[in-house]
Amino acid sequence: MPIIIKGLEEARKRILDLESKSKTRVVIGITGKPGAGKSTVTSKLKETIPGERTVILSQDGYHLSNLQLESLGRSNFKGAPDTFDSEGFSKILFRVKSELKNNIYFPVFHREIEESISAEGLITEKTNVVLVEGNYLLFETHGWGEVAKHLDEIWYLQVDDDLRLSRLVARHIEFGKNPQVAVAWAHGSDEANARLIEKVRDKANAFLLV
Repeated sequence: MPIIIKGLEEARKRILDLESKSKTRVVIGITGKPGAGKSTVTSKLKETIPGERTVILSQDGYHLSNLQLESLGRSNFKGAPDTFDSEGFSKILFRVKSELKNNIYFPVFHREIEESISAEGLITEKTNVVLVEGNYLLFETHGWGEVAKHLDEIWYLQVDDDLRLSRLVARHIEFGKNPQVAVAWAHGSDEANARLIEKVRDKANAFLLV
């Protein structure tokens, strides 16, 4: 049964406890619905574990390019489970867990251009903790089934849905959508993905409440 982690301080202590007991790199997945605050939470956790010890690796870096989505006819569904390179994401996590002495480069997604920049992120031998954030860490379909095997724990970020949706609309507006389109996207495509994520939440090792 999933445990409850109340707040960032409890989350930090759990990460440090896992790190102290582990003989290898600790890889923690943080998942949740669109707009739940995964990027914010992982960034704040990274700040509490200073230096090169902690790196954030986001699933968003493995978005298919806009060109590929257009060719597949999936541009209007960007963010759905089948619009990522899920196998590439799984393979990078395998490397993160098994290659402790090598430099590992990974792509980073930029919302301002809605594209990823390859090899922008870096994990080195000094990296003890990797925080992996993404919507589909608990999924088994569309090529996601191997992901959980490479994570020590997966935490489901629990947040009030009204707050989550308001954040999501605000984010879409911030990055260029007009308000009407932002509301339609948040309550349409994003919400369809949120319902899929809700169905697998009980597979998580913990619920993170912030």
